[in-house]
Amino acid sequence: MLLRNLADKLGKDLGQPVVIENKPGASGFLAFQAAKAAPADGYTLVHMDSFHIGTQPHLFNKLPYSATRDFDPITPLVRNYFFVVVPSTSKWQTMGELVAAAKARPDSVTYGSWGVASPAHLGGLMLESAAGIRMSHVPYKESAQLYSGVANGELDWAIGSAASAGSMLQAGKVRFLAAAAPTRIGGYDKVPTAAQTGGPAHWAVGGWNGLLAPKGTPKDIVQRLNEAIAKAMNAPDMQGKLAVFTYEPYTMSPAEMGKLMEQEVAAWGPLIQKSGIKLD
Repeated sequence: MLLRNLADKLGKDLGQPVVIENKPGASGFLAFQAAKAAPADGYTLVHMDSFHIGTQPHLFNKLPYSATRDFDPITPLVRNYFFVVVPSTSKWQTMGELVAAAKARPDSVTYGSWGVASPAHLGGLMLESAAGIRMSHVPYKESAQLYSGVANGELDWAIGSAASAGSMLQAGKVRFLAAAAPTRIGGYDKVPTAAQTGGPAHWAVGGWNGLLAPKGTPKDIVQRLNEAIAKAMNAPDMQGKLAVFTYEPYTMSPAEMGKLMEQEVAAWGPLIQKSGIKLD
């Protein structure tokens, strides 16, 4: 949805069609390598999220690309935060109760994810570190199975978004216990943050995604793309479409994005190194 709407707006602004080419699989390697090898002329961009940017240098010993060295930043597009999803029948009413249960019985509280080293998994590790607790991680193959597991009581909780867990929420099978965010999330104002109900003060699980160009793309082209994309993302009609999925526009200069990417790599390093997780 995001890229299709952006492509439509950019096409009109730039006076030429913008084509989206999906290259799924291999942890994003196929798309990133194709973009890395493309001419640095502004006609090829790659969509990359902060999680891949920040975690992959630590998860893989032989990464075939470097987001910070092989690409020129254009701008982030959006950012969003996740929720703590529990079964509708869960006895917990606050984040403090979840943490207290985990402290009382180490490793007994279960949380799920859509894969090892996914945002949901690492978000759980972040909570363990922030709250001084130990829990048991249960990886699933896909998000649909994950939230069915929460709804059925197979899991005590999981990280989820309004998009990924929304259907289960509307069906009354799960609840949003808290927002894993620094402030309450728009459209879900009745859901308190984790910190507001007894959770760790600075625990938040979220991210952003943006566009990069092959290294060496002329600066005037980068700037033109930056301005056109920022205009499209901050248009009122775009903001309305994004709000449905709890996304908010998140744009900045190429230089600012470059610094943000470096910060992501630095921030994820200690947690992943402590966990010992490697994916190759």
